[in-house]
Amino acid sequence: MKCLIIDDDEASRTLLMHLIKQVDYLQLAGVCNSPAEGLKALQKETIDLVFLDIEMPEMSGIDMLKNIDMPPAILTTTHAEYALDAFEYNIVDYLVKPITLPRFIKAVEKARGLHSKNSPVSEIVDKNYFFIRKDSVLTKVPIKEILWIEALGDYLTVNTINKKYILHSTLKAIEGKIPQDKFIRVHRSFIINIDNVTSVEDTTIYINNTAIPVGAMYKENFIKVLNLL
Repeated sequence: MKCLIIDDDEASRTLLMHLIKQVDYLQLAGVCNSPAEGLKALQKETIDLVFLDIEMPEMSGIDMLKNIDMPPAILTTTHAEYALDAFEYNIVDYLVKPITLPRFIKAVEKARGLHSKNSPVSEIVDKNYFFIRKDSVLTKVPIKEILWIEALGDYLTVNTINKKYILHSTLKAIEGKIPQDKFIRVHRSFIINIDNVTSVEDTTIYINNTAIPVGAMYKENFIKVLNLL
């Protein structure tokens, strides 16, 4: 999940950056020391989660929630008495400074759960297919028909036998939803369906006529999953 810090206190920003590094599914997209900077950052790219300080000059975190269409937010403050007002704005959680790692993880796990529910890919229990969301339409896609998934900036493409789907998501978000016995990450930009690999030549995988690179850090693990004679 791409996250953004908006906090006017340097020590708090430093602590949040440290905590975010401890959670592998969080990606820090920006650090802002004022609401004005935060608004600019929110306009530049899609953010999944905001760590928002309440007490700031010019505009408080509560004011931002009242007046701006914000992504899901975890509020941070030194004053617990703001909690009641804050929860009127459907925030994810409320952290009182100084923030501990266990409490931080509990909050971001809540955010992760909400993010998964809103993900463009929904996993089915029997793992034979996915539903892929495009606007208000859910399309059923059998897993065996997925060839590879490719990252393209803030988007990714799910390439199937008959069609290509473009989703606003990341490979990291998708990795937690796909069956690990069928899919493997072979490059920072590619996840492949092992069953659909046609051939492998050195550091290149071929799926039908498409060449897909194997990254150096992924090669050893990829070789391990091949059923070599």
